[in-house]
Amino acid sequence: MCGITGYIDHRFQTDRRTLIRMTDVLRHRGPDDAGYEVFEEPHAAIGLGHRRLSIIDLSPGGHQPMKTEDGSHWIVFNGEVYNYREIRVELEACGHSFLSTSDTEVILKSYKEWGARAVHKFIGMFAFAIYDSQNQKIVLFRDRAGVKPLYYHARPDLFMFASELKSFYEHNAFARNIDRNALGLYFRYGYIPAPLTIFESTHKVKPGHYIEIDLMTGRYESFKYWDVMDHYGAPRLNASLPEAEEEVERLLVSAFQYRMVADVPVGVFLSGGYDSTTVVALLQKNMTSRLKTFTIGFHEDAYNEAREAQQIARYLGTDHHEHYCTAREAQELIPQIPFFYDEPYADSSAIPTMLVSRHARQSVTVALSADGGDETFAGYNNYDRYLYLHRRIEGIPPLLRRRLARVLPALFLLSSYKGCNSRVIHLLALLQNARMLEEDHVYSLIHLLFYDYKINRLLPRSFDDSSLRGEVSGISGSDMDLLHQLMAYDYKVYMVDDVLTKVDRATMSVSLEGREPLLDHRIIELVSRLPVHFKYQDGRKKILLKKILGRHIPLDKLIGKKKGFTIPLESWLTHDLRDVVEHYFSTENLSRHDLFDVTYVRSLKDRVLKEKKGAGNLWFPLVFQMWYMRHMASPSTVRPK
Repeated sequence: MCGITGYIDHRFQTDRRTLIRMTDVLRHRGPDDAGYEVFEEPHAAIGLGHRRLSIIDLSPGGHQPMKTEDGSHWIVFNGEVYNYREIRVELEACGHSFLSTSDTEVILKSYKEWGARAVHKFIGMFAFAIYDSQNQKIVLFRDRAGVKPLYYHARPDLFMFASELKSFYEHNAFARNIDRNALGLYFRYGYIPAPLTIFESTHKVKPGHYIEIDLMTGRYESFKYWDVMDHYGAPRLNASLPEAEEEVERLLVSAFQYRMVADVPVGVFLSGGYDSTTVVALLQKNMTSRLKTFTIGFHEDAYNEAREAQQIARYLGTDHHEHYCTAREAQELIPQIPFFYDEPYADSSAIPTMLVSRHARQSVTVALSADGGDETFAGYNNYDRYLYLHRRIEGIPPLLRRRLARVLPALFLLSSYKGCNSRVIHLLALLQNARMLEEDHVYSLIHLLFYDYKINRLLPRSFDDSSLRGEVSGISGSDMDLLHQLMAYDYKVYMVDDVLTKVDRATMSVSLEGREPLLDHRIIELVSRLPVHFKYQDGRKKILLKKILGRHIPLDKLIGKKKGFTIPLESWLTHDLRDVVEHYFSTENLSRHDLFDVTYVRSLKDRVLKEKKGAGNLWFPLVFQMWYMRHMASPSTVRPK
């Protein structure tokens, strides 16, 4: 796990000192080593930077940027390719020799041998850049599921890329101009969906894609090499449930064991739910030593899963470690979130994820996380609710929907004060987004956290969401059943830009490598083609995964009701962190930009603090305010548009 960055400057105005700053601001991603290389081609100056967290081949042989023996190809790489040993054997048969035992050298020589097609051989998580001097291009790759981040900033005379946005801040040509459309999407979902970022002319490389940049012309093009939709859209597999159990468990074991490959200590985050318990159970079964497991707990019973995790660890015989989170720890941690997350990010579970990462880093350098289980095996409680709502909405004629949309803002406001059932409130809110429903975009039915009515009150200027609609139109426009549409959306959008962003930044904040065994692409390629009732039926979720796990532990005795990786946000914001809220929502701080309706935000803050409820409405603008004041508010860091 590492941090990478680089530039292509057709003006020849970026110097080595700038590259060093762009690289070293990522030191938390790679404290063990650093490398900087600058090149001059006839049409552009090129810089490659790397910060290393040593995981495989701890010797200097793994130093980056790394080159081939003839100097024709260079690489900077973040992530792991777990099957590198098998690929190395194949390359040796093609005549290649190796100077190190690292997976980096295998990737580099795979590209030299097979070009961009090499990416299809890789099992792993990765973001890497190849400088191909022979063909005068740089190629950026991001893994299929999007576990590893990769950003780029493009203008006619300058192209930059990096693991995190903060690298771009170190270049004096980077203008921090807020993309108002991205800001609107942030308030709708709590994160900014790819390919957008909070800044104009700055994007995320999409999962399963690579970008080629021509060094002579500066033109670049994005290519798709993998898409989960191709597998959801493939013919269903004709297999029985027992046959599916056998094959999926075989793949799970292979994926889990691959993620244990390291030259440093490895552990697992254990929450007490089905996903992490499956990872731990199947790994511990095939190990002679005790697997290290880590859990975060809360003193508030409604949020605490530590007891269940401890019970599972005791049954499986792991070397278990737990840490209880306090409001004081959260208060100390919250101001650090804007530095590590770079753009507004409102998933409050980032706080316990950062805390459990700190806890694990005291014992291990690599931690396996069980993200992707809900998206792959149909585990979200939201699926019940949205299937119900969709049936109700489909029964309303489009003309009536449009008429309801005109009066719903008032009805929604009234319902929120009268204590209406949450399903009714959500149905009203979805109908208020009648345009999206008529266009049948599945994303309108899922993960709406800040409804458009509220966003329009908060942000004086409207925003355009066509970018995201384009990203998911292939999902809602398909002939898949609705549940598979929801799962595909979660895998392509929510999981990438919320869940995986959270885990990457949290683990990297303490130089801990986070690995995602359930996101081995071989698993989703199989499970996506299985009948939907193998995963969900009549409200029963994760049917297939539970059957597999049930072979190894007594589910009814060890797995309790899932609480989710959440925190007591309501209590903290209205009590322990009240001073933080007051500070960032002061008139002075709200007036540092013209993005919000200050009167509305202040009244919202006053009402929440007085009534001691609805704190979720404050968290999104609070996170934005913290981000803005950290990265934008200082005169020395704000550049005119």
